[in-house]
Amino acid sequence: MFRPLSIFIGARYTRAKRRNHFISFISMTSMIGLSLGVLAMIVVLSVMNGFQREMSARILGMVPHAAVLGAQPLDNWQAVADAALKNPEVLAAAPLTEMEGMLSYKGAMQPIQISGIDPAQEGKVSIVADHIVQGRLDDLKPGEFGVVVGEMTARRFGLRVGDKLTLIVPEVSTAPGGITPRMQRLNVVGVFKVGAELDGSMGLIHMADAASMQRWAPNQVQGVRLKVKDLYAAPQVSRAIVGELGEQYRADDWTHTQGSLFSAMKMEKTMIGLLLMMIIAVAAFNIIATLIMVVNDKGADIAILRTIGATPAQIMGTFMVQGSLIGVVGTLIGGVLGVIAALNVSQIVGWLERVSGQHIFTSDVYFISTLPSELQWGDVALICTAGLVMSFLATLYPAWRASQVEPAYALRYE
Repeated sequence: MFRPLSIFIGARYTRAKRRNHFISFISMTSMIGLSLGVLAMIVVLSVMNGFQREMSARILGMVPHAAVLGAQPLDNWQAVADAALKNPEVLAAAPLTEMEGMLSYKGAMQPIQISGIDPAQEGKVSIVADHIVQGRLDDLKPGEFGVVVGEMTARRFGLRVGDKLTLIVPEVSTAPGGITPRMQRLNVVGVFKVGAELDGSMGLIHMADAASMQRWAPNQVQGVRLKVKDLYAAPQVSRAIVGELGEQYRADDWTHTQGSLFSAMKMEKTMIGLLLMMIIAVAAFNIIATLIMVVNDKGADIAILRTIGATPAQIMGTFMVQGSLIGVVGTLIGGVLGVIAALNVSQIVGWLERVSGQHIFTSDVYFISTLPSELQWGDVALICTAGLVMSFLATLYPAWRASQVEPAYALRYE
């Protein structure tokens, strides 16, 4: 089968044993470095994707994806929910009233965001019912002023089901100061743990109790919480619903409360990706060093090829093929090993924990007990493409140097 001269000779140079074993060592080092760089980048980005998935599931499973809030307390939240459910992007709706205040227990205090909910409807839009570790969500009864707090709050105060604490919320008044604190005694009926910072900053009470604290009618709420299909479409969905309902409503969504966290996570992934890309770049520089030494070692061969009619372009192509083969093999090995490691990273960490007898990840510190990983084939394609492109670019200068070799100069001592 016909093959171009450059590919034929370049492939032979790659397979052939060299007189200079140091060149072979540098070539192998370049290939290994490229493989390790690709492997590390695939594994690290997969782990970061896994962390982002876990945080999205935990945090965005608790906070509203989107919300339709009234300028005045809503008397008939079900009508607003029915209107929102007509949008095909909305999966579920539930009533919501939010307040901010301070929890006080035996002289200790902490800020808290209180959500007034309907326990019968909350399971449609939230994961909190699946993460109750003490008590039950259904124990929130109207008029009893029960509260479900996060595990971090319970641990900070030493709370258990049945304990009583005080909620302090600001209230606008006609007093000279304009705002006076209002206190309400609450009874702990449950503790939830989702494994995020919300465990220390969020509490749940019945919506009737929230209305009572706001001096509203028992059936009045602040707005309607929505669960949507596409999280990233939540701002557009909420605005579209408000546009249909009228100006007496306003839209809110998770990007206002949690957007900075996920933007920081995205930026962190980008920066770590760029840092890991430097490993691949170092391996590419090794390819440059390898090919320069090969060109010096093969000076006589290049001169002979030139004298029998090989053009500078063919000589350049020969060494570009040789360097590119190093890049292709290194990237392929690193890609395959990286995919295997990313798919089994949780098992690998578990094996290391069993062998060492130490827990690398404990839920008390990291909110998780296993290392999450989510392999995205787009990341794999991008990493492998970057490795191949940098390997190819690394061949250009040494190959150009080879094409400039003068036969008479190279053979003068032969």
